[in-house]
Amino acid sequence: MKKGRTEKTETSFLIYIIDDEDITVQRLVRALKASEHDSTVRGFIMASEALEAVKQQPPDIVISDIRLKDADGIDLMNRIKALAPHAAIILITGYPSIDQAVKATKKGAFYYLAKPFSLAELRKTISDAKHFLISRKQKDQIIEKIRKDGRLGEIIGTTSEMLKIFKTIKQVGPLDCNVLIKGETGTGKELVARALHMHSKRNSGPFMSFNCGAFTEELIANELFGHEKGAFTGANTTKLGLLEAAAKGTVLLDEIGEMPLTMQVKLLRVLQENEIFRVGGTKPVKIDCRFIAATNRDLDKMVKEGAFRQDLYYRLKVVTLELPPLRDRKGDIPALTNHFARKAAKKFGKAAPAVGRDFVEAIMSYPFPGNCRELEHMVERAVALSHKKKLTAHDLPPDLWLIREPETKNKAAAPLKNMELDYIYEVYKKTGFNQTETAKILGISRTTLWRKLRKMNISTDRMKEGDKK
Repeated sequence: MKKGRTEKTETSFLIYIIDDEDITVQRLVRALKASEHDSTVRGFIMASEALEAVKQQPPDIVISDIRLKDADGIDLMNRIKALAPHAAIILITGYPSIDQAVKATKKGAFYYLAKPFSLAELRKTISDAKHFLISRKQKDQIIEKIRKDGRLGEIIGTTSEMLKIFKTIKQVGPLDCNVLIKGETGTGKELVARALHMHSKRNSGPFMSFNCGAFTEELIANELFGHEKGAFTGANTTKLGLLEAAAKGTVLLDEIGEMPLTMQVKLLRVLQENEIFRVGGTKPVKIDCRFIAATNRDLDKMVKEGAFRQDLYYRLKVVTLELPPLRDRKGDIPALTNHFARKAAKKFGKAAPAVGRDFVEAIMSYPFPGNCRELEHMVERAVALSHKKKLTAHDLPPDLWLIREPETKNKAAAPLKNMELDYIYEVYKKTGFNQTETAKILGISRTTLWRKLRKMNISTDRMKEGDKK
C-alpha cells in the first residue's frame, strides 16, 4: 500500500482501513475513494504499518477488522486511541457476537459492523462518524473560545463551574424546551436566560422578562394575558399581553416562586395548551413562545409544603440550570471586577481604571450575599468616587467587614451562613434600619432581604419604620 504523508484540508477527512485480507482492503479503498469525495483513504494489511502511519498523521476515521495477523483489533483500537484520541473507530468482524459488540463500544469504538456488510451500510456509518466529528469539533471550538475569552454573551467566568454552565447553555439553547434556572439573588439568572435565547432558534424574536413577585394576581393576569376592550373600567382598547407580544421569542418568568397559587393554575394551562384567554375574553388565543423560569426559592420544599404546584414545577423544569453563588466560584472575581470596572467607567464617561491587586485581595474572602450584583455595585461605587487611575483597597466601602479592624479576624470560626447574616444586620443597622437602602447596598431584592431578616427574628414593624426615614 502507498505510504507517506497525505495533504489534508480543514474540511477533509483522513480514513484508514485495516484488514489482513489484501483484496478486502483494495476493494474498500477503491469504493470509498469513489464515493467519499471529501476524504483521503489509505489501506493497510498490517497493524504495525497502520500504527506507524497513525504516529505520522493521525486519522479522523479508522475502519479495522477485529482479527488481524499481527494484532488483536480491540488492543489495536486502544493503541490508536492513545495516538489519535479524537479518531472515530469502526470495528468490523466476521465472527459477530453481542458480548463482543458491547465490549467494543465500551472500549470506545464508534460503531461495530458484522460481516458481510453492504457498502451502503459502511457509507452510512462513515457519514454518521463524520457528522459526529464535525459536531464535536464545533463544541470543542466553542468551549475553547469561552475558555479564552472568559465569557459567553454578558456572562463572565473561567472556573470549571461556569464552563459547565456555558456548555449546558450551548447544548440546551437550540432545544425548544422549558428551562428552570435556580440560583441565589444576584447570580445572573437573567443573563443566563438571555444567553439561552441568543443561542436558540428564536433569537430573531423578542426576549421579554416578567417579575412574578412584583404584581398582584390581577395585574399578573393583565400583564401576561392582556385584556379585551371593556373588560374593566378604563379598558378602552384591547391590549395584547406579554405572552402574545413575545411571539416566536422567549419569555423569562422571573421569581416564579413568588407567583400566587391561583395564578399558577392559569399558567399551567397555558403551558399545556399553548393558548391564553385575555382578561374579559371568551375566545382562546394561540401563543408561540418559549418559557424560561427563574427562582431563588427552594421549589422542591415549596412543593412539599403545598406552596407551589407540583405539576407546574415538572412542566417548568424540563431542563434545570443551577447557578453557583459567587463564593463558590471565587476564581472568577478578578475577571468580574475588571469587567465591572470597565462597564462603570463607560457609564460615568470616565477612563477605565486599572484594578489594584490589593483591591481584589481585600474582597476575595468576602462571602458576597448579593453575589455578582453586589460585586458590581461595590465596583461601580469605587469607580464613581475614585479620581485615581487605579482602584485600591481604600476605594472599598468603609463598612465592608473584611477591611475593618483586626478584631473580626480574631473571632472564633463561625459558619458562613452566620457570618452572612451578621454582615447583613450590620449594614441594616448602619442604614438606620432602612430596608430599601440596605437592599441596595447588599445588591439584593427587598423580598430577599425581608426573608433573611425574618430568619434573624427582626421585627418587620421596625423595617417599615426604617423605610419611612
